[in-house]
Amino acid sequence: MTSRRLLFVTGTRADFGKLEPLALAAQQAGFAVGFFITGMHMMRRYGETRLEVKRFPGAEFFEFVNQREGDAQDFILSKTILGFSDFVHEHRPDLVVIHGDRVEALAASIVCAMKYIPSAHIEGGEVSGTIDESIRHCNTKLCAAHFVSSEGAKQRVLALGESPESVYNIGSPELDTHARPSGVTLAQVKERYAIPFDDYGIVIFHPVTSEADTIGAQAQALFARLEASGRNFVVIAPNNDPGTEDIFAVLEKLPRERFRQIPSMRFNYFSELMKNASAMVGNSSAGVREAPFLGVPSLDVGTRQNRRASGASITACSAIDSGVIDGFVQDTWGHRFQNDTTFGAGHAAAAFVDVLNRPDFWLKPLQKAFAGD
Repeated sequence: MTSRRLLFVTGTRADFGKLEPLALAAQQAGFAVGFFITGMHMMRRYGETRLEVKRFPGAEFFEFVNQREGDAQDFILSKTILGFSDFVHEHRPDLVVIHGDRVEALAASIVCAMKYIPSAHIEGGEVSGTIDESIRHCNTKLCAAHFVSSEGAKQRVLALGESPESVYNIGSPELDTHARPSGVTLAQVKERYAIPFDDYGIVIFHPVTSEADTIGAQAQALFARLEASGRNFVVIAPNNDPGTEDIFAVLEKLPRERFRQIPSMRFNYFSELMKNASAMVGNSSAGVREAPFLGVPSLDVGTRQNRRASGASITACSAIDSGVIDGFVQDTWGHRFQNDTTFGAGHAAAAFVDVLNRPDFWLKPLQKAFAGD
C-alpha cells in the first residue's frame, strides 16, 4: 500500500464529476485522498454542493470560502491563491490534482508551481471559447503532468512545449460514470428532484465571460424558442461567472409547469437523467462531450464550446438562430445516435491509476523545460 497523499481541488459540481472517478480509483489503489473544496461548492444558491463532495467515503475534506455573490473573477483568483497557499504550507500533499479552466484551478496551479509541489492537470489541451481556453493553457504550462482526454488535446499540449513523457491520454473521466449503471432508476431521479415529465430535454446555459453584456439577450432568445416549442425541460442552474444574474432573470419568468429548475444534481442522478433525455440544449461541455458519448442529440448554443467537439449528434447554432433551434427541438428531439468514443470509452480512472503506479512518475523533475528545442 502506498502512503502518498493526493489532493483534488474542486470548485464546481462539473469538475467534481470528473475528479470523483479518479479519486475513487486512486483510493482503491491505496493512495490517501483529500479534497480542497471551494468556489461554487460553498454557495447556497448553487446547491451548496460541498455536501455532495463530502459524501465521498474515507477522504479528508478542507473547505475554503473564496467568494461572495458578484465578486469579480480577478478578485476570486487572488483570494484563492492566498487561501490555497496557506493550506498547502501546512498540509503539503504529494500530488495536487487540478481540473480544467476555472479560476480556482488556475490559483492552485500557480501555487503548486511557485512552491514546487507536484501537480497533475486533467483535460488540458482543449479548445473552446472565451477566457476559459487561455486559463486552461496557462494551467498546462504551470502543471507538471497532464492527463488529457483525446489525441487532439495531447498534440496541443505537446505544441505548448510539454515533455511527451509527462502527457497521458486517458479519456474524459466523467465518461467512466456514464459508462456504468447509475445505481438509480429514472423513477428515483424524478421523485428526488420533483420532475413531472416523461418526455423532456435538459437545458444548461452558462454565462460567457467575454459576452457578459449580451448574455441576457441570448438567454431570452433561446428560452423564448424553447417555451414556444411546447416541449418540457429540466433546467440546471448556470454557473456563477459574470452574467449569471441576467440568465437567472430570464429563468425566473419561465412557466413552472414546463420548466423544472434545479440548482444542482448528484452526478449519478444527472447521468441517469441524461441517459433518458430526448435532447440536451445549451452551452455546457456536457452537450458536446457527454451527450455524444450517450448518443443523445445536443444543441450547442453560442461560442462557449467553440471547436471543442464535433459529431453527428451535435447541432451548433447561435442563440438568436430561431430556425435552427426550432428545427432541432421539433425534428431531432428523441433521435438516438451511435455512441461517440472520441473522448474515451469510460476507462479513464484505470488509466490514471496505472500512471500513478509507475515509479518513474514520481521521479520527474519539477523544474520544467520547453521540450522540442
